[in-house]
Amino acid sequence: MQERKIGNRRVSAVGLGAMPMSIEGRPDPERSIATIHAALDAGVTLIDTANSYHRDAGEEGHNEELVARALRQRSVSPDEVLVATKGGTQRPGDGSWIKNGRPERLKEAAKDSARRLGVEAIGLYQFHRPDPEVPFADSMGAIAELLDEGVIQMAGISNTDIAQIDEANEILGGRLASVQNQFSPRFRSSQGELEHCAQLGVAFLPWSPLGGIANAAELGEQHATFQAVADELGVSVYQATLAWHLALAPEVVPIPGASRPESIIDSVGAADVQLTSEQVARLSAA
Repeated sequence: MQERKIGNRRVSAVGLGAMPMSIEGRPDPERSIATIHAALDAGVTLIDTANSYHRDAGEEGHNEELVARALRQRSVSPDEVLVATKGGTQRPGDGSWIKNGRPERLKEAAKDSARRLGVEAIGLYQFHRPDPEVPFADSMGAIAELLDEGVIQMAGISNTDIAQIDEANEILGGRLASVQNQFSPRFRSSQGELEHCAQLGVAFLPWSPLGGIANAAELGEQHATFQAVADELGVSVYQATLAWHLALAPEVVPIPGASRPESIIDSVGAADVQLTSEQVARLSAA
């Protein structure tokens, strides 16, 4: 599989979003483990998780522990697979998401995540979502301290705008490694952030690149041009969509969610799909 770069690490062009394995509607642990193993077998070297990817109260870190278990079973080292996790949101167990960007909480959460992942230092740690109750600079100051203290190896942010990207990079002393925003055929409001990351040489990790759990199954119906290009190439609409992401900039590393081995195997195939410049333009204009 072709590779992309996040900070000083080379990773697979398509990563695995592990969130669907732990939230509402999640599969049994055995199928989740099989999905992660299928991703590894297909050449995936980037797995995205977060401490808040869980369903019930009292199980914070469910997804991180699931990922760590799957990697241990294959004796995969942190040098072989980059696990990107996040802190800054919490789930009380009622289906809601609560922002918590307090510096002390972020630092505590990062250390808890490192323990659950079984690593001395987290490969990539991202501030999950700005907290309107806490100055963004204060939250990012905690991330910078985690970086300086060696608790994390690389730092990123998620769900941010261009001004916050620049502010984060300044606070981190030019060490911002990634930005993880929602971006897909149906959600393109982060186009500016994607292009800004490309200018900075910062990795852009689109989450829900296929439209999200509730919409992915209808991707071809909702976006006829993407289905048409997929038919032209003889590939799935999911592969055509991820190939479009990859064609937008070398800094783009999509992280499609998966909870079945078949899903991630299909997604990984996008790295081998070659779109013409005309097809890319057609999809971008759709």
